[in-house]
Amino acid sequence: MSTVATATDPFRFIGCVELRQSLDQRATDERELLDRLEDVPSGSVFYHTHGYFLRHRPITTAYGNDFAAWVAVHVRDQVLAERLAVINPFEFSSLEALREELLSAVHDHLVHLSVVPRVEYGEVFHFQQSHIVEVPLGSAAATLAEFRQGLAEVDASAIYYHMVEARARLGRRSGDFAEWLRTSLGMTALAERIQRIDAYMTSLERVRARVLALVDTALEEGA
Repeated sequence: MSTVATATDPFRFIGCVELRQSLDQRATDERELLDRLEDVPSGSVFYHTHGYFLRHRPITTAYGNDFAAWVAVHVRDQVLAERLAVINPFEFSSLEALREELLSAVHDHLVHLSVVPRVEYGEVFHFQQSHIVEVPLGSAAATLAEFRQGLAEVDASAIYYHMVEARARLGRRSGDFAEWLRTSLGMTALAERIQRIDAYMTSLERVRARVLALVDTALEEGA
C-alpha cells in the first residue's frame, strides 16, 4: 500500500531564518511608491509580498502584503489598499510578473486622481530585502507516517521554506512536500492536493493544518 511505501531518499525538513537588509529607497506618497517599486531589486518585491507571510504569524491584518498594509494604515487610501491586497503573489510564475501587476495597480489608481495621496501622520515606506538562511532541523522521513509526524513537530519556518521559498524563489514550483510525495512515494493524488493549497491571506500554522489533514486522509484510506 502507498502508506507503507518507503522512500530511498528520505525527506529532510529545513527551517529558515530571515536576515533583513534595508535599502536606500523609501516612499512618502503613492507616486514615489510607484517609482521606487519599478527600480528596487526583485528580492525586495519578494520580501514585501511572499516574505510578509513569514513575518506575520498568525496574520492579524486584512492586507496580505506590505504595500497594501502601508497604503491602508499610513496613507489611508482604502481603495488602493484593497486593489493591492487582492493581488495573490503565489499566482505569478515570476517576481517580475508580480512586480508588473503591482505597478499596474498603483499606476491605474493614480491616473484617476487629481491629488497623489501621501503620508500625513504615519510612517514612510522603507524598502527592504532579505536573505534566507537554511537551518537543517535534523528530522527525516522515509514513510508517509514519518512525514506526518515530522510535519506536525517542525518549526513553522519549515512550512514557509518548503511551501513558499521553494516555490517562489528557488524555482521548485510544486513545493517540496508535493514533489517528494510524488517522486519518492508515488503518491500523485496527494501531491496534487497539497500543491493546490493557497497560502495567501492565511498563516503558516493554518497551512500546516491543511497539509496534515490531507496526509491524515491518505493514511486513513490506506490503512
